[in-house]
Amino acid sequence: MSSKTLYDKVWDLHQVSQLPGGSTQLFIGLHLIHEVTSPQAFSALSEKNLAVLSPERTFGTVDHIVPTLNQNRPFADPLAEEMLSTLEKNCSTYGIPFFGIGSGKQGIVHVIAPELGLTQPGMTVACGDSHTSTHGAFGAIAFGIGTSQVRDVLASQTLAINKLKVRRIFVKGQLRKGVYAKDLILHIIRKLGVKAGNGFAYEFSGPAIESLPMEGRMTLCNMAIEGGARCGYVNPDQVTFDYLKGRMHAPKGKDWERAIAWWKTLSSNENAIFDDEISFDANDIVPTVTWGITPGQSIAINESLPQSTTFEVKDRPITEEAYSYMKIEPGGKIEGLKIDVCFIGSCTNGRLSDLREAASVAKGNHVADGIKAFVVPGSEKVALEAEEEGLDKIFLEAGFEWREPGCSMCLAMNPDRLEGDQISASSSNRNFKGRQGSASGRTLLMSPAMVAAAAITGKVSDVRHFLKDDSNS
Repeated sequence: MSSKTLYDKVWDLHQVSQLPGGSTQLFIGLHLIHEVTSPQAFSALSEKNLAVLSPERTFGTVDHIVPTLNQNRPFADPLAEEMLSTLEKNCSTYGIPFFGIGSGKQGIVHVIAPELGLTQPGMTVACGDSHTSTHGAFGAIAFGIGTSQVRDVLASQTLAINKLKVRRIFVKGQLRKGVYAKDLILHIIRKLGVKAGNGFAYEFSGPAIESLPMEGRMTLCNMAIEGGARCGYVNPDQVTFDYLKGRMHAPKGKDWERAIAWWKTLSSNENAIFDDEISFDANDIVPTVTWGITPGQSIAINESLPQSTTFEVKDRPITEEAYSYMKIEPGGKIEGLKIDVCFIGSCTNGRLSDLREAASVAKGNHVADGIKAFVVPGSEKVALEAEEEGLDKIFLEAGFEWREPGCSMCLAMNPDRLEGDQISASSSNRNFKGRQGSASGRTLLMSPAMVAAAAITGKVSDVRHFLKDDSNS
């Protein structure tokens, strides 16, 4: 059983009581809501005549259903308009802060909470969205929850949950040029499997993790859920503190110094006990791309597509299903595969540094004929900062579309969707069947820089060929 890890420390600090069934009643310090999983929760409160216990600890935004081409109200989609109107009404009724379109604070829920300084070390964070694990990058314990649990947190500011085991994933070495946090997490999921994290929290540590900027750490933790882990986290350090300093909801003045002193005590002790430990070498990792229908079905850009016989017997059916659905053959190369649509954005890779990396590839080049390529900033703040740097102009001059903030084609609960069996090069987090809006649409996950390279060539390409120093290619 784990002990003296950050997970254990934060869990113990937020434990309210032990429930009869063996689960823990856990206090939730930060609750985030959006338009998709909150309506039924609010309806349940209304039916029982319950109030929101701590409205100052809940924050709402709209992200999943917003169009990215025209955000004028009312939306063209009446259902989307109804969902947004319902969220606005519920937040107003219950006194919950709401970051709406045009506020300067709207965006994807897992982008805006960190950039506003809402997410902080030592917190417990919950949201009705599976990628809430993102917030663990700050040394928080963050869980995605279901609608009934959203109701429970609204009503009681607590959650009934079982404690997880803790697996430390230690990454030595350093990521090489052209290799990003997205490649690292795809590599980890490929090696461990999409179910390996069931029942675990993942602690990401080691020199390669410590060298990642906060936005890279968020990418890593964001996709911990794709490896089966309920949450992923990184111990807070100076990188964390530098990111948070001066942000709207971060502590100020003497409170800031006190906060740092406390945050430093949260890191896993040197003699911490983990339930499991696994090590990787960052030097072994190259640009990585998914080829199948789970985030675990990926290969290095310079590898051949694996034969079904190389997998364990239990994994062969989904391997064969993936090849059939993706319309590709084992033994071939992922590099050179023609694509139709290129999407840069999402809660995984829609932050400013992601756009900078993609723009560095796009600059001086142009999107290939017949390719639809578009960039969707993760928030209004990201969009503004990118435009101040001129990134939007770089993308536009290269033939990309520059869109308004939202979840966009990550899950296609909006007009941004694949058509037919189009292949998408996407910086998002899931490549499930139909994930991007078409029942036969095909998704290849990769880093934003790799998406930009694919847009320019019209096919899956090694981004390292576009970089000034391509010695690793």
